[in-house]
Amino acid sequence: MKVGDWFALDSIYRNAPKGEISDFLEVYSRGLIGNRFNRTAISIPAFEELLGSHFDNLTKDQLIGSAILYAIDLNREGDNAKAASILTKVYDGLLKDGDIKSAKRLETFIQQYASLAGFDTYKIKMDGDTGRMPFKIVPVGKHADDGVHIHLEESFLNGIPAEITFDTGAAANIISASLVEKFDLIPIDVMTKVSGIGSHNGYLAIAKELKIGNITISNVPFFVMDITANNEEADRYLQSISIIVGSDLMLQLHDLTIDFDNNTIIVPAEAPIKTQAMPNLCFSSGMNLCAKGTIRDCELLMNIDTGDSGYGYLGKDFYSKNKKFIKSTGESAVFRKAGIGGTEISKGYKVSDMSIELGGNTVSLPNMNVMKKTDSFGYDCNIGLKTLMLFSKVRFNLIDFVLTTE
Repeated sequence: MKVGDWFALDSIYRNAPKGEISDFLEVYSRGLIGNRFNRTAISIPAFEELLGSHFDNLTKDQLIGSAILYAIDLNREGDNAKAASILTKVYDGLLKDGDIKSAKRLETFIQQYASLAGFDTYKIKMDGDTGRMPFKIVPVGKHADDGVHIHLEESFLNGIPAEITFDTGAAANIISASLVEKFDLIPIDVMTKVSGIGSHNGYLAIAKELKIGNITISNVPFFVMDITANNEEADRYLQSISIIVGSDLMLQLHDLTIDFDNNTIIVPAEAPIKTQAMPNLCFSSGMNLCAKGTIRDCELLMNIDTGDSGYGYLGKDFYSKNKKFIKSTGESAVFRKAGIGGTEISKGYKVSDMSIELGGNTVSLPNMNVMKKTDSFGYDCNIGLKTLMLFSKVRFNLIDFVLTTE
């Protein structure tokens, strides 16, 4: 639990003899496992029991953290009113104890869920038996960098044509503040903060209708902010990004296949039935989708990030384990990254001809950036769009939480 190895926790929970785990740890584990693997049918009753029968066993940080995760799972199920109610009870208790500082950690969450409770969010309909969201691959950044993004075609926000970036690495939907009036979004007086390399403050807004291909989604929440890096050169790179949809929408669609051969994201009309398949996807602490994979025989937890316009990067742990190989075959390089709220410069190596195993298949990477440190997001491996494009298809089964490739 302390190191956030959710796959190990899931395995221990499945295999530990019944009775050898204390009642408190059993319930706490069930809540965390359910949250990280999108098993809300497991996590919601677990958190309810945890905050009820096991309240006295929780430290203050565990209480606040568990209440937030409970609310996140209720939000995933569309029960924002109960999410706000649960957090308000914890908030009131902290105030009663005189802990104003801890209570303030919950204020924004309470306001956000209370506001969303007034909308029937993420109502989805499809025109046909299968959802199809066409996309195009567009170049970004300097030509020498050869970066690319996914822009969704046939996209309309409240009936107005929109240029939308599909970013699996974004935990929330985001829209530039300059576009709220143009697309007639409903602003909500709730402050938000979105973190990238830095962070930006913003507010919440609702799009009454988002249409992509033959899929229509009603009452879609967006975080509104200036999509800038506070750097002139980096902001030119970000100019092509003004509306982003991410994993929040993906969860509601349940099952997506990015078909790179046909430039289409395919969504079945019916969600897959949950099976006993072992997951290879999980949520990170920042609620990003991460998958287990292997590069150069190193098992890694990989942040799957179509918002990364390159092949991706590897960090300190991989560098330490493969230092001799990297220094003998790689080319010294300086890496510059731009994201919401800032830029980051790192030294490392550009290494050619490494293979990656992901989702049951292996491809060869023309090159990969290897940094000597862990990046600002805390990931030791980030898989960018150009790596994913080496596969013909990438499927996200967000019921079983399994990523597969072809």
